[in-house]
Amino acid sequence: MHKKKLTLRPAWIFHTDQGEWFEPVLFRLLEGVRESGKLTEAAHAASISYRHAWNLLNRGTEIFGLPLVQMRKGHGTRLTALGEKLLWAERRVTARLGPQIDSMASEFNDQIQQILAGSHRVLRLHASHGYAVALLPEFSDTIEINLQYRNPEEALSALNRGDCDVASFHFPNQPALADKVLEHYRHHLKGHEYRLIRFVTRREGLMMRKQLEPSIGSFEDLISSQARFIGRDRHSGTRLLFNLLLKQAGFSEDAVNRMPQQELTHTAVAAFVAAGMADVGFGVESAARQFNLDFVDIVSEHYLLLCHKERLNDPNLQHLLDLMRSPPFIERIEEVQGYTPDRPGDVITFDQLIAEDG
Repeated sequence: MHKKKLTLRPAWIFHTDQGEWFEPVLFRLLEGVRESGKLTEAAHAASISYRHAWNLLNRGTEIFGLPLVQMRKGHGTRLTALGEKLLWAERRVTARLGPQIDSMASEFNDQIQQILAGSHRVLRLHASHGYAVALLPEFSDTIEINLQYRNPEEALSALNRGDCDVASFHFPNQPALADKVLEHYRHHLKGHEYRLIRFVTRREGLMMRKQLEPSIGSFEDLISSQARFIGRDRHSGTRLLFNLLLKQAGFSEDAVNRMPQQELTHTAVAAFVAAGMADVGFGVESAARQFNLDFVDIVSEHYLLLCHKERLNDPNLQHLLDLMRSPPFIERIEEVQGYTPDRPGDVITFDQLIAEDG
């Protein structure tokens, strides 16, 4: 199989009304200043000269009318409020658009492979965005895993139509809550003989900036404090889980001081909170750790893969199972905070898994 692949990455190019612009490398420079506090180290990390770094910063000051960094003798270099806002804006764009761009890249690469290799082995996987499932294409060296990020409704619909071979599915390891999640998706599941492929468990909970006042440690605190909350889109499995947990705690969705904006991924929620645009979000622990946020563990859930029973003997499915069971892959999952391998590659039914949790 040919390995000619395209990788797509978003890049900002600022233009003023007068056509002035500066390079996207500015964001890498600002990130380096934030991390090191030294312009020399930041320039080296961005692979540009010190003089080029100064020119970029001066150009930014000219364009915006305010400096992006502040240099103090004996105290190094730090970002100004404007520099911080620019950097967080870029991080939020990447967090929000990254999964969609990865899906587009996967589609392009599938088409390119068909041209380069003619008929080749492809496994089509439609899945909710996650830190563990993103590793599968990296470890596959025998077949092409075409990973498309989709919400649960879209993934299950695609599986039923035959537009994908495998779909992800996730629900909490509390049987009472699991039953409610299954009931929500019953119209997609009935009439089909599915099998679950065990993968990982992951922890979801409240994420917030460190030293947030007042501190938030529960749904009760979230409601009573009326902290600004950023949530997921209404079609996400995590939004469904959050609402079920709220109801279990005795609250309605309207009791939350929810921001009008909705985010499509855990990473985007964490970036929104880290940028100071909301106080609290709800998502997976790994997203909170990525942005150095505090995390309050609320629930553990199974993240599984779902396929039609008759497809289990398909060579592509067998390759996927072998990959998921391989020690190198399992070791890599164990490195992702908030994720735990859950007998990856084992095949089970819904009833068996829920009975096991009970």
